[in-house]
Amino acid sequence: MQKISRESLVEKAIAMLQAHEVSAVLGWKKGEFDYDITPALFTDAEDLQKNFVWNDFCGANFSKYLVEKTRNIEGKILTFLKPCDTYSFNQLLTEHRFDREKVYAIGIPCEGMVDIKKIKDACGEGIASIACEEDVLKVTTLYEDAPIAIETETVLAERCLACKSKKHVAYDELLGETGEVLESNRFDEVERLEAMTADERFAFWQNELSRCIRCNACRDVCPACTCEKCVFDNPNSGVENKAAANSFEEKLFHIIRAFHVAGRCTDCGECSRVCPQQIPLHLLNRKFIHDIDRFYGDYQAGAEVGSRAPLVDYTLDDLEASEIFEGRDN
Repeated sequence: MQKISRESLVEKAIAMLQAHEVSAVLGWKKGEFDYDITPALFTDAEDLQKNFVWNDFCGANFSKYLVEKTRNIEGKILTFLKPCDTYSFNQLLTEHRFDREKVYAIGIPCEGMVDIKKIKDACGEGIASIACEEDVLKVTTLYEDAPIAIETETVLAERCLACKSKKHVAYDELLGETGEVLESNRFDEVERLEAMTADERFAFWQNELSRCIRCNACRDVCPACTCEKCVFDNPNSGVENKAAANSFEEKLFHIIRAFHVAGRCTDCGECSRVCPQQIPLHLLNRKFIHDIDRFYGDYQAGAEVGSRAPLVDYTLDDLEASEIFEGRDN
């Protein structure tokens, strides 16, 4: 699949702004570091030309940002959507979370985004700069005289290695090419966990979730978490956002969140991408997706607008609880 250039995205965005077809552009800009690329709202051509970024670190899914931005901005917003982002876009439309008429969506191809943790594992800390070239990253550190060349495909994020689809399922205009739904290996790790004993699984999640610092980054970035007021922000809930008082509360936050997004999670992987503790939170949601597929037939949240997830639908062929748990010993 041919890569799309930064220049072509900027040119398109500027043209639409100057023609008054949109009043703002949702894109990416550089943060504190070269690898710290963050979502940004652009409203003029000069800012776009100077600060718009499109490279191997543009992993952020813009879909959730549209919930707030479409409410607060007059006119239409141009947003760029990678294939995986379009599923979240559709799911939010299904839940009536933003006004479709206020968005101009441009689909752009993506061959995968990189994981900065893998780069640091390969090069160490003290990264001074990273240049994204064709299929290669040139990493300059404080401790090496010459840049370190790393092949991009060797440091792709887990969610990109297990990508479910290169197909755009929503857009007003497509730049470049779209692909196909993939035969993905994304459930391999789930099945490895399922093969463990109950005690082994408990130990695995105890170890992972014990690192949680309750920063709420996973919740705040998740396209499926769009409640006006989260239960974890409600002082009357008994689980208001706070440091975990014990090991049960430590796990409660993530377990409740996983249940809340069951059947609605598009497996975009944003929760794991933003976690500062590198907890594989996507595996909780992916486990639910895998079970829904096995119990009710293949279902992909966000594949089309208006589709009803099995957990909020009913048919006479639905499994009974006794059938689901029959033969399980843990």
